[in-house]
Amino acid sequence: MKLSQIGEFGFIERFSKNFANIPTANSKGIGDDCAILPLDDKNEQVVTTDLLIEDIHFLRKAISPFDLGYKSLAVNLSDIAAMGAQPTSSFLSIAIPADMDVEYLDELMKGYHELSNKYNVPLLGGDTTRSPDKLVINVCVMGKTAKGKSRMRSMAQPDDIICVTGPLGDSAAGLKLILENIAVEGKSRDLLNWHNKPEPAINEGLWLNKQEGIKAMMDLSDGVASDLKHIMKQSQVGATIQLEDVPMSEALIYASEKYNWEPEALALAGGEDYRLMVTIDKTKSEKIITEYNKHFPYRLSPIGRITQAKNGEIEWIKKDRPFELTKEGFNHFGH
Repeated sequence: MKLSQIGEFGFIERFSKNFANIPTANSKGIGDDCAILPLDDKNEQVVTTDLLIEDIHFLRKAISPFDLGYKSLAVNLSDIAAMGAQPTSSFLSIAIPADMDVEYLDELMKGYHELSNKYNVPLLGGDTTRSPDKLVINVCVMGKTAKGKSRMRSMAQPDDIICVTGPLGDSAAGLKLILENIAVEGKSRDLLNWHNKPEPAINEGLWLNKQEGIKAMMDLSDGVASDLKHIMKQSQVGATIQLEDVPMSEALIYASEKYNWEPEALALAGGEDYRLMVTIDKTKSEKIITEYNKHFPYRLSPIGRITQAKNGEIEWIKKDRPFELTKEGFNHFGH
């Protein structure tokens, strides 16, 4: 059997059950955006780690070292945001090609520092080693929430309203500009900027976590088509998505019309948006959405609902009719 046949999460499932019998002292590990560890009588600690490999997660020639440093931390802070947590520290490990210029690394660390400073996240350590030819970056971030308040994927309930914290598809469109070697101009620059330098929704996650009626929450790293299935699996529920309600930016719509792209596929299956997806109690959703939209620049948009179905498939609806999405979310080991 090849790894491409089972994918990233199939691989994780093969080994994770073997660790289930090892005592975890009230911790929660594999299966969410972060691991959850006891901290003290009032708080719990959340921990995440992510790996960025040159030519897999980024193209060194297509992103500035400053933006790469910023993004390396941002994608991890996004996981912390998905738990509704406050980030508290980070650790950075880098495998570096021997011929890399020190000035490049200086710029990378400036980008990492800018985002660290923005959210008051100290860099407390890490490791460096030599790489044969590719730049490899691994980041670990820790955070904390009030005890029992971490937002987990297993918390969704039937009739919850599914919402996202901003327009989707910009990052995937920015990547298409790079891969198709399209000259960046006008509105399309926003797409490239979001792909190279996404902003983690830390403040949004903290705000949402304080509201009564918030259930499951996760960040959109692989796309709704993939990430929503994790909530469905952990919560033993189904989901229906209304395509007309999926928020898309003017820049994405403009570029899709100009280059004949499928905006729905980019918005729902493109990945790397790092917005938050949250399920909200139906009876409290209207109030939460209204209040949220007073506080933040991007709207909290309802895009569907949680159902009782447990078949593992998302029901896509467009203009009151079933719709077949042409792509699924990102799979690291797919063909």
